[in-house]
Amino acid sequence: MKTVQDAFFDVARRLKLTTIFGNPGSTEETLLKNFPKDFRYVLALQEAPAVAMADGYAQATGEAVLVNLHTAAGMGNALGNIESAWYNRAPLIITAGQQTREMLLIEPYLTNTQPLEIPKPFVKWAYEPARAEDVPGALMRAYAMAVQPPAGPVFLSIPMDDVDKPCPALPEIRTIGRRLGADPLYLAPVIDALAAARSPALVIGGAVDQSGGWDDAIRLAERLRCKVWAAPAEGRPGFPETHPLYQGMLTSAIGPLGKELEGHDVIVVIGAPVFRYYPYVAGSYLPAGSRLFHITDDPSEAGRAPVGDSVLADPGRACAVLAEHIPVSDRSPPPVRARLSPPAAGPVITAEHLYCAIDEVRPADSVIVQESLSTLKSLRQRLPTSRPRSFFSMSSGVLGYGLPAAVGVALAERDRGANRKVIDIVGDGAANYVIQALWTAVQHELPILFVIPRNGAYNILKSFARQLDTPGVPGLDLPGLDFVSLAAGYGLTAERVSVAADLTAALRRGVASDAPYLIEVEIDSTVPPLI
Repeated sequence: MKTVQDAFFDVARRLKLTTIFGNPGSTEETLLKNFPKDFRYVLALQEAPAVAMADGYAQATGEAVLVNLHTAAGMGNALGNIESAWYNRAPLIITAGQQTREMLLIEPYLTNTQPLEIPKPFVKWAYEPARAEDVPGALMRAYAMAVQPPAGPVFLSIPMDDVDKPCPALPEIRTIGRRLGADPLYLAPVIDALAAARSPALVIGGAVDQSGGWDDAIRLAERLRCKVWAAPAEGRPGFPETHPLYQGMLTSAIGPLGKELEGHDVIVVIGAPVFRYYPYVAGSYLPAGSRLFHITDDPSEAGRAPVGDSVLADPGRACAVLAEHIPVSDRSPPPVRARLSPPAAGPVITAEHLYCAIDEVRPADSVIVQESLSTLKSLRQRLPTSRPRSFFSMSSGVLGYGLPAAVGVALAERDRGANRKVIDIVGDGAANYVIQALWTAVQHELPILFVIPRNGAYNILKSFARQLDTPGVPGLDLPGLDFVSLAAGYGLTAERVSVAADLTAALRRGVASDAPYLIEVEIDSTVPPLI
């Protein structure tokens, strides 16, 4: 008779969950003993990067991923990136060991006394099986919960003595529908409003790309001949930022965002919340006389939207249905946004200089992973995304995502056979949350170009301090960081660039490298405005 451990790996194998990202502890070793040869364990040196690696891998492949963490302490370490996975809609199946059932009553060392509470509210489902033989069935249910729209992380707590118990039967392996429909009947109010609109606008979010709607969103916009905005604070774009109809990313503050949408009588938000607001700036949610429609596959997003009429539908399919039912407009298309002029030369490297130089040398099919919040506006303008599944970040605002996420994305590129160059741009503040992710990149020989813009501060927090009028906040400067030495300690080739004349050549070396390569770039420390 199979053991619970045998059955667990059988179920995982049949669900194609054969890559596991993790950082094991003693309570996980019983599950992992005699690790199957057809599985791969991707070791992170701490739990937070393990989750972000899995998140990047899941987003890049579009498939669920197993994550192996260590009881209560490991879950605590990982919680920030579990929150990011929640907002990124990444289908992660997170497991952690639990102490032996026979001792749970007396709470021995490493007991997780609240296994189902620690990950909440950032998991769709959390469970500790009542019986050992329920563990394989719980894995099947966890998979089903993770991949259903909206996709997201789930959690299983597995007592360490369960794995050697007999398992009399395997659960049925079921097919789970992963997308909602998009019925023209329920989208009729949106279709009618767009067809009659004088000046419509589309606001496209990352769920359009996640649901395969990139090309359909283009087709919809071109039939409408309307302006297209990126939703604010989204972790990935859903529309090409090089398209003539694209207008940029909306501001994430209530009043300024409402003003940006002035002149539009019908606004349709697809695949994003309405909206991710921060900081608070008072004003109207919408311009006077505007009507907003919201198309989402997330009931929570629909419920919390402060304005507009929401429709539950698959974002990608909804773009296709709308394009099929809306006549081609005869209105003149909006003027194409003016091209940005090259940044003026100066004595120091600015973020704009850096991003222009990266854009000059990067392959056309490269993938950008980013976590440089203080320079994000410049990054999106100077490094526009023109292809689907080519830009990844986090939608949560929690630092500690970018470095390990790039590892997951690069591993996915290799597994898919695409092998697109991954360029990871992470600010000096964010990089130190998860710097140990560099080790995993080296161990797997992933040819990632890591670019660390170093301004010596948490500049995003300095921007907030100005916006919030909070002078004198401590802990915002980061002197003495040396990423070249840090990289060397993890086994990477690295260099530092301090003058603009050396920048392009260094980036070319990094792009050409077939191993992980890190470039620390000293950039202008001027604090940019938040809005």
